[in-house]
Parts: sequence; structure tokens; C-alpha cells
Amino acid sequence: CSRTRQEDQGHARVIPVALASTSAVAYGISDYLGGVASRRARALRVVSVSYPLSIVLVGAAAVVAGGAPTLIGVAWGLGSGLVSGIAVWTFYVALSQGPMSVISPITAVLAAAVPLAVGLAAGERPGTGALVGMAVALVATVLVSLESEQGSSIGHGRLTPRLGALTVVSGLAFAGFFVLLAQVPPGEGLWPVAASRIGATVVVLAAAVAARESFRFSRQLIAVGLVIALFDAIANSAFYFASQAGMLSLVSVIAALYPAFTVALAITHGGERLRAVQLVGIVLAGVAITLLALG
Repeated sequence: CSRTRQEDQGHARVIPVALASTSAVAYGISDYLGGVASRRARALRVVSVSYPLSIVLVGAAAVVAGGAPTLIGVAWGLGSGLVSGIAVWTFYVALSQGPMSVISPITAVLAAAVPLAVGLAAGERPGTGALVGMAVALVATVLVSLESEQGSSIGHGRLTPRLGALTVVSGLAFAGFFVLLAQVPPGEGLWPVAASRIGATVVVLAAAVAARESFRFSRQLIAVGLVIALFDAIANSAFYFASQAGMLSLVSVIAALYPAFTVALAITHGGERLRAVQLVGIVLAGVAITLLALG
């Protein structure tokens, strides 16, 4: 009985870690593809294509998955999407005008640290190994987010008080997305995730209208947007199920490791050079996931 109980506890740890890791990988791929697409079209145009498509993908998956959505669950999902849209909007504005090497790590660490603090404050009690893993994950998130300004078409300029405020808002909004989506009661299927994508899409489309973006998209941009939407749907769904299966404090810090996978793709497929500090971050990300799975 004792051995069976230990095996059950092990599975209870591994499943949310695996789901959160899947989320981080999918977020990383989505961000990499979005970054590549944004070299040819403005970032706001890219998300104006990919976000509506993600509604269709998640909606179709929700129909297949079933579940019994409630008003409160859908409301939590919609709220998470609205703050997610705000996070993306403010993040892109900050990156377009300020130093990427400062903005990215601040945003990333807030997105990881705030849900961790919320989970611990709510009474979650991870084991010692998991706590060490969380600390390592926070360090890894900062290190892999430290990007060089050289060779970048964006990110030049200094961090003004206005850009600093936008950066903090973005980080807190990303954190809010994790926290709010984790509040959805169990058994509601993917409907709250679909509501989340609707909320995010409303915000980014409003931002596009405010920026007077054109809504005439090339076939190539639509095709790329569809692939981005696919990985975005996988990422959000995986995080949602991870938060249902495990502690917010645990799954949020893993999901926030997504910059490690973006960097890895930029190196292996984008021809970018790996900075020593980013290599340390990638190694620490692997160590953190292992500790969280075992802890």
C-alpha cells in the first residue's frame, strides 16, 4: 500500500510537470514563429491573424473534448484572455521602443514570480526539492531572456519611466493570465480556454484598430498565422490542464521557461549565436524541470 501510494504521488507530480513543460515548449515555438513573421510584418498584424485562428482551433477541440462549462468557469477564462491580450499589446509596444535586453527579463520574471507567490500565499506547499527547482527556474528564466541588442532591429533606446511602466504592466498581465486561468473549476473541458482566446483576440484587434493596422493579409501570413495559432492553442490548453492537475506555484514557473525554447530554436534554425549567459539559462531550465518533477 505504501509503495502504491508513493507511485500515485509520483504520477501526481509528473503529469502537471509534463503538461507545463509541453506548454513551455509550445509557447516557445509560437513565440519563435511569431518573431520570424514579425520581421516581415508588424507584430500586431501577426497576432491579428493568429489569435482569431486560435479561437477556431480551441473551439473545435472544445467540441470534441466535451465538458460541462459553467458561467464562472467561462468568466475566469474570458478574464484571463483579456489580461493576456493586454500583456501582448504592452509587451510589443515596449519592445518596439526600448531595450529588449532589459524589457524581456523583467517581463519574464514577473510572469513567473507572481503566480508562484500567489500559489504559496494560497496555501500550496511544494516539497523542498520543488522549491529549489522553482528558484532555479526563476534564475533560468531571467538568463535565457537576456538578449543582445546587436543585430536586432528592435530594442534600441533606453528604458524611460513610461516604457518601464509598460514593461511592468506586461509582466503583471502575463502573470494574471496564469493566475486567472488556474481558477477555472475542474470538469469544464476546453471551453474556458476558448473563452480566453476570445478575450485576448478582442484586445489585440482593438489595439490593431487603434494603431490603424491594415486587415488585408497575404496568403503567406495567414498560413504562418495558422501554424502560430496551432502552437498557441496547444500551449494554452496544456497550461490549463497542468493548472487543473497540479499546483499553480509549480506549473507557472515551468510554463514561464518558454524563452529557453525560443532561444534554442533561434540558434538551431535561425542561425543566431548562443550567448554564454543564455547557455547557462538553458542548462538551468533543464535542471529546474528535473527538480520539479522529482520534488
